[in-house]
Amino acid sequence: MTQRAGSPGRGAGQMAASITRAVHHQEQKHRIRRELEANLEYIRRTLGAGETFDVLIKPSRFAGRDAVLVGIDGLVKTDVLLRIMQALAVFEPDEPAQEDERLWFTQVFVEGIGFIEVDPAETLDDVIDKVLMGPVALLVDGLDHAFIIDVRTYPGRGIAEPALEKVLRGPHDGFTETLVHNTALIRRRLRDPQFRAEVLRIGRRSKTDVAMVYLKDVANPELVKLVRERLKAIETDAIPMAESAVVEHLMGPRRWWNPFPLVRFTERPDVAAVHLIEGHVLILVDTSPSAIILPTTLFHHLQHAEEFHENATTGTWARLIRYAGVLLSWLGPPLWVALVLDKGQLQGLPDQLVSILGPRKPAGIGLEWQFILGEVGIELIRLALIHTPEALSTSLGIIGAVLIGQLAVEVGMFTNEAILYIALAALGTFATPSVELAQAFRLLRVALLVLAGALGIPGFLIGVLLSLVLLLGTRSFGVPYLWPLVPFDGRVLARMLLRQPMTVRVARDRTFPRPAGEGEEAGGPQPA
Repeated sequence: MTQRAGSPGRGAGQMAASITRAVHHQEQKHRIRRELEANLEYIRRTLGAGETFDVLIKPSRFAGRDAVLVGIDGLVKTDVLLRIMQALAVFEPDEPAQEDERLWFTQVFVEGIGFIEVDPAETLDDVIDKVLMGPVALLVDGLDHAFIIDVRTYPGRGIAEPALEKVLRGPHDGFTETLVHNTALIRRRLRDPQFRAEVLRIGRRSKTDVAMVYLKDVANPELVKLVRERLKAIETDAIPMAESAVVEHLMGPRRWWNPFPLVRFTERPDVAAVHLIEGHVLILVDTSPSAIILPTTLFHHLQHAEEFHENATTGTWARLIRYAGVLLSWLGPPLWVALVLDKGQLQGLPDQLVSILGPRKPAGIGLEWQFILGEVGIELIRLALIHTPEALSTSLGIIGAVLIGQLAVEVGMFTNEAILYIALAALGTFATPSVELAQAFRLLRVALLVLAGALGIPGFLIGVLLSLVLLLGTRSFGVPYLWPLVPFDGRVLARMLLRQPMTVRVARDRTFPRPAGEGEEAGGPQPA
């Protein structure tokens, strides 16, 4: 079927105006010339056509002129690209008037391929940048601009439940490695016109898309400005490690020695949506299934989505058990080592308690070294499980946790009590929802074991004091890490420690501003 173009319309006029504005932008770049072969020569040389197999350069015809489509194989929907080429081949419009040729070609293109997202490009450098992102570029002989057609598709996995944040009840979807899928999962839960997702491109070579997501009328404008400035200030060739590289650049080199995580990672869209409502800012990195939540405190890292899919009583019980387990895993083994090694501290205790606390028979190595070697062994088992196929991981866990521990006791290297407390500490570590926080407490536990083994009770107290000083001095984008404990806010602290019913309306956290027009109260769940 032959199509005919009429007079330029409003949509074509807007695109032509965009092209005109682009003429004055970035004059130092290589402008698109009217000679098609000259443009193709630059594109072939820059993209390495002929040297790399996945660069697509497809000749075509458009409006009676020679044209070419440029794209990257694997990033383009081939069926849509075929339909575009078919539409271009049958398009035979009238000849343009010389005085409005640019507007005429734009109108012809809009009418011929109106169902595709189309943007203008004025320089060959812009064409190459867009092509490497996935869209297809159409260059026409005699035109000094190109059409960028968004028919990209990224290889990736389907939406599935995150392996680290599973729940028995509630949604089982999770983020993927595709940025637009992740923003869509959040928008499905927050159909709010104040939802904002600003995209920045980071990396001179990788040119990775990074989205800063927030609710405009809820998030602190100063926080949004600070995060935006830090993202724009990132100077690097690439961020192949995705979210981890972005976090390290955001935090800077001054805090590398602090093991506590200053941001929280989540792969659950519902958790991300709740934090947006509370005033947090999210950072989504293309190619990463994790959303970066900031600012965060210690208590944010100790909450889990499962608590909010149970009733208030059960959720509170689970949360308190988790807090107790984390505290026991951090302080339990060092305190036991300090009490046992400092014999004088046990004299005032009942004999039955002393018999339970103290080891019944000595081992071949020192008590503190038993715990340190136990920590190393558990870490080796964890690393081995990561690199082990899923079908064998259960067997390896049983061998590592039971068989090796039993053999260590039988040969006299470890005491039964040490194995027990090492196992309890491991349970508390794995019960911590945040992997990063669990690793931080593990490092502090090893440091406390060294001090307790060297100095006894005084060493343990010194280690705890230094740990508290570190926690008190830590801030996440200006928010104290121990808030609402320090500075103290009893109302918010109760919300952090107890899972309150969702029907209870609570004042919005003072760390984040109240949204305009909503007053002082906001309902719904607290951060998970």
